[in-house]
Amino acid sequence: MKKRLVFVFALLVSSACSEPDAPKRSVESSFQRKLQTHLITASPGDVIELPAGVHEITRGLSLNVSGVTIRGAGMEQSVLSFKNQVQGAEGLLVTASDLTIEDLAIEDTRGDALKINEGSNIVIRRVRTEWTNGPDEENGAYGIYPVQTTNVLLEDNVAIGASDAGIYVGQSTNVIVRNNRVELNVAGIEIENTVSADVYGNVATNNTGGILVFDMPDLPIFGHSTRVYGNTIVANNTDNFGAEGTPVASVPAGSGIVINSGDRIEIFDNDIADNDTANIIISSYYATGYQGQYDVAEVYDPYPESIYIYGNRFSGGGESPDGFDLQALRVAIFGIGGSFPDILWDGYVNDDKVDDDGNLLPEYAICVDNGDVEVLNVDLPHDSTNIVVGSHQHNCQQNKLTAVELNLAGP
Repeated sequence: MKKRLVFVFALLVSSACSEPDAPKRSVESSFQRKLQTHLITASPGDVIELPAGVHEITRGLSLNVSGVTIRGAGMEQSVLSFKNQVQGAEGLLVTASDLTIEDLAIEDTRGDALKINEGSNIVIRRVRTEWTNGPDEENGAYGIYPVQTTNVLLEDNVAIGASDAGIYVGQSTNVIVRNNRVELNVAGIEIENTVSADVYGNVATNNTGGILVFDMPDLPIFGHSTRVYGNTIVANNTDNFGAEGTPVASVPAGSGIVINSGDRIEIFDNDIADNDTANIIISSYYATGYQGQYDVAEVYDPYPESIYIYGNRFSGGGESPDGFDLQALRVAIFGIGGSFPDILWDGYVNDDKVDDDGNLLPEYAICVDNGDVEVLNVDLPHDSTNIVVGSHQHNCQQNKLTAVELNLAGP
């Protein structure tokens, strides 16, 4: 179908600063009314173009028509500002498929910035979501938030200041998250209960945790098969400002990559450095402190299994772990000036999947093929009575996962 171009003409007035190159601000009532009208009356194939300027929006926007493109003039040029939002749980909520959103920014929403619910064939590129006041528990939870989606591409985006995750992909299938920049979020990128995801080429810095791969109970699907590779994950040491009671509120500041209860995960060819608690943390659901809050279904696997870590470049990290217990553990094992090794594991295993020596069977093992990188097994199941430091027990390999391939129409 030939695309029908819909231009959104905004009534513009000069900004108060009156600098010649300053973004112009739209009159809220006029621009907002026209934009929501175009979103409501859109037809498949439409391209809704947002002009340059800072456009003040006070009510949540929504789109439920498939086959639409929303395009701005650039993530620093076309800005939807929700600083004075009075209505709506999100900035922009989309319940549609065959969607492209690109080249714009969504700022200071009361709730999530951009949520896509139950769609397929989704492309989000060169979109910036930001809370301009910096880290704050009152910020919206998610920046870019596709949930229960299929065939998803998130690329070249920027996400800043989310009180949960800058980029969150949940309960989805067949996903690529590449070449994004995430900073000053609780979680930079979070892949949760998702099947087949490739996360690569991203820069995660100054978050509480850089990249998270979680699998939680009490959700419609359980995830597996995520590859995290070719990323730069550095100095994610921002104090956790997540809302109390949420899963990410348990993530220690200073976490590079965190795997929680995930299966079939590859971590390779990343640059991981200077994350103060640990460059990689591997944990089970039982180490989160949230057991009892969710129903653990019989089909849910709370243990991280079939993990393969290889070919990464590590430096620094582990020198100042978050929280008294972790600090005391570091000093007790490595001395006042010592640091945790690059990989920290809570030590929980499924007793039905271990050999006579208590080690995970090969197909479920946590394998590390990364030079002299060591693993600290904290042995939480036994109150840390048998702490193990080394790599020999993880000297193995797993079958490598295949690349995610998307079949996306359009540009």
